[in-house]
Order: sequence, then structure tokens, then C-alpha cells
Amino acid sequence: MFIYFDSDSDLDEGLADLMQQAAVLCAREEGLDPSRLSMSVSFVDSSEIRRLNREYRKTDEVTDVLSFPQFDGFAYLTDAGEISLGDVVICRKRAEQQAAEYGHSLQRELLYLFTHSVYHLLGYDHIEDEDKRTMRAKEEIVLAEMALQRRETGGDNVG
Repeated sequence: MFIYFDSDSDLDEGLADLMQQAAVLCAREEGLDPSRLSMSVSFVDSSEIRRLNREYRKTDEVTDVLSFPQFDGFAYLTDAGEISLGDVVICRKRAEQQAAEYGHSLQRELLYLFTHSVYHLLGYDHIEDEDKRTMRAKEEIVLAEMALQRRETGGDNVG
């Protein structure tokens, strides 16, 4: 899995490595070859994510993460070469607030949001309760593999 990080992102190498690991685990959980997949990741401030949320989701509020999938299904994976899954945009400030609210580290929150977004890029959603349970179970498998599972007292991070 190749992740193109926005050059403006103030991202430490350790977090980038963990995001890489999470993305590979997500792809493998889906039976996909991570060596053929790529995505871009950007970290933005509150005003930028609010603008993007307003423009693309018609919701005028700050959110924690936005996902912009490149494809609607898996049929494209039969082609040879690199496949770009899409774009992930994370609001670091909102992640900091949520980490404090849920009582876990910023690193855990950022990796949760990233993993959540990767599953959106892979075609999952959480509009219906059944889909939400499926997506959450997949996220928790990946985070448990990385020893970053949610505490029992933690809330539901992303709606």
C-alpha cells in the first residue's frame, strides 16, 4: 500500500508507519493485494474540513474525517497496475478534541479515523445499523491487531 501524504501535513514518521500498517491490514482483511493499492491522506484545519463537508456533503459543520472513494465497487481490481482507492482528509484539531473526550491517545484517535476512512474507500458505509455493525467490527479487528482497540468506556467515535 502506498500512501501519498500531503506535503503540508506535519506528520511524524511513526504515525505514517502506523497508518501504512493499518491500511495494509484493511486491504488484507478484504482479501486484496495491498502492493497494488494507493491513496492520498491530507491533514487540514477546522475551517478547511468544514468547507469540504459543506461542499461535498451539504453539511455546514466541522467533522473529523472525510473519505473520497475513487470507485463504487471492486470490479476495477481485476486490472493490472496500481489502483488508487481515493482520498482521506483528517481534521487534526477535531481528532485532538475527540481523543480527550473518549479518553484515549491522539495516536489511537488518528489511527481509528484513518482506518474508518480506509473502509469507506473500500466500499463500506454506516448509514444502516447492520452496515454500521459490520464496518465497526472490521475497524476493531484492525485496531486490535495493532493493540489500539477501543476501551469499554469509550464512545462511538464516528457517526
